[in-house]
Amino acid sequence: MTVAGPPAFAHGGHVAEGPSWFPLLPVVLLAVGYLLAAVRDPRGWDHRRTAAWLVGCALLAVAVGPIAPLPDDPRGHMAQHLLLGMLAPLGLVLGAPVTLLLRVAPPPVRRVVGRLLRARPLHLIAHPVTAALLSTGGLALVLLTPLYAAAERHSALHHALHLHYVAAGYLFAWSLAGPDPAPRRPGLAVRVGALLGAAAGHAVLAKYLYANAETLPPGLTDRDPAAFQSAAQLMYYGGDLAELLLAVALFATWYNRPDRLRPPRSTRLIKKFASPKDGSLTQTS
Repeated sequence: MTVAGPPAFAHGGHVAEGPSWFPLLPVVLLAVGYLLAAVRDPRGWDHRRTAAWLVGCALLAVAVGPIAPLPDDPRGHMAQHLLLGMLAPLGLVLGAPVTLLLRVAPPPVRRVVGRLLRARPLHLIAHPVTAALLSTGGLALVLLTPLYAAAERHSALHHALHLHYVAAGYLFAWSLAGPDPAPRRPGLAVRVGALLGAAAGHAVLAKYLYANAETLPPGLTDRDPAAFQSAAQLMYYGGDLAELLLAVALFATWYNRPDRLRPPRSTRLIKKFASPKDGSLTQTS
């Protein structure tokens, strides 16, 4: 059976056959699933959270839709990185999907989510410094090693890198400014330091790519230094914009936090939804 339309993906000389709408399907499922959950919230879900989530989904759709078919264009690839790894994750994080899940899911699911949020491995990878290394460090690993060239030849690796961008970007935004429960989240100074460090690393990487566009990324057989310099400029200025938005979200979250004398909201939510007593949920605060 042949599906009409262009191939779904074209990247660096290889083409992955498939229906052109297929990459958009997960994005549509994310948007529809969130809307259904928001409608089910008995206390009424904040429309601003819904709008933030839908903006994040729209940015994902642009990244895997109109931009994806751009072949052999480093600027298109860098635009994908900015959308998938920095801008879209911030919108998704501000949508507070975990809080929404805790409000509409059945008790067994709430308890599982609560235990997961208290798990030590999650605390480790959700630390702002760790998340910054996964996000900015992961991009450096792609651009400074033959991994970029390998992704040019293998579509599975190409899509795996995109998934990494989204996951690492979401984790970083959540660790800094997420309204969702985040037990043991460090104080403001640590989070600001992680943001500044990630921003500096992103800027240095962009400048280094610009200055060495004739040899980076390594392993390419057909390179366009001018196009890579344009991509580096996009990375530099686009990264500044994304980090500025993240800083605004960070300080807004800090400013609107509950009274310092009260237990953190994340702790109260987890205790509420994850403390079984006689087979039922109990609120401990």
